[in-house]
Amino acid sequence: MDIAGRRVLITGAASGIGRATAEAAARAGAEVHLTDLDAAGLDRAAAAIRAEQGRVGVVRAADVTDLEQVRALADEVHAQGGSVDVVMNIAGIATWGTVDRLEHADWRRTIDINLMGPVHVIETFLPPMIAAGRGGHLVNVSSAAGLIGLPWHAPYSASKFGLRGLSEVLRFDLREHRIGVSLVCPGGVDTPLTSTVRVAGVDTGGAAFQRLQRHFRRHAVTPEQAAAAILRGVRRNTYLVYTSRDIQALFLTQRVLPPVHDLILRGMNLAFRRAMRPVLAAPASAGAS
Repeated sequence: MDIAGRRVLITGAASGIGRATAEAAARAGAEVHLTDLDAAGLDRAAAAIRAEQGRVGVVRAADVTDLEQVRALADEVHAQGGSVDVVMNIAGIATWGTVDRLEHADWRRTIDINLMGPVHVIETFLPPMIAAGRGGHLVNVSSAAGLIGLPWHAPYSASKFGLRGLSEVLRFDLREHRIGVSLVCPGGVDTPLTSTVRVAGVDTGGAAFQRLQRHFRRHAVTPEQAAAAILRGVRRNTYLVYTSRDIQALFLTQRVLPPVHDLILRGMNLAFRRAMRPVLAAPASAGAS
């Protein structure tokens, strides 16, 4: 679908992929409605779009894990012009770690934001979209970790695999309403998320971890490249949207050459453990919460 003239809701719009997608959508002629937990960053993003003569509708800080806040956001958006045409669930966090170092709060927060957040947005914004009968599109940003069991990604993968399953169902359930679904599976993207990632048992502010982050960023795509892939996916009604070919190739290997995929993942796990060993603290005590 062509998003020019369409009303587009974007979560996580204050920075990273969310902001880049909001800016790209506005340049393509969409009216963008923006939300994020970061109110100051959200205002800066909206101001930057308006400075380029982009159309900005509702700008409202909200915590997507809080259903009542999402409902209040929806009420304001719908009051300004009815249902939206495109919903983009981009907000998310990253949490890594081994099971002996992860705390219960790590699991809960990651799943609440990355899975229940999109669920709250979907249950609030999709029914009015269906009732309007104009068709539309839903974008859910998962991850390479939603396709592949990456090392130390258990909480993150649990949330992103869950979002993948939800998207797979809605892909067919929403077809009769002419609402397309895109599941975006980025690999490495150089966003502020790389600076806020929580790695259980690791001092992420230390020099050793900072060196690992710099290495990651050298091999990551930009938020603008990811945003371009997302809008291309909406325009072409593509279900699986990749931001880099390496993840697409690895997922293909998983499906057609499982033994080769297993060897690759074992090698990745070994390499990851070796890379993280210098920055590890002592394991958390059993039963930590």
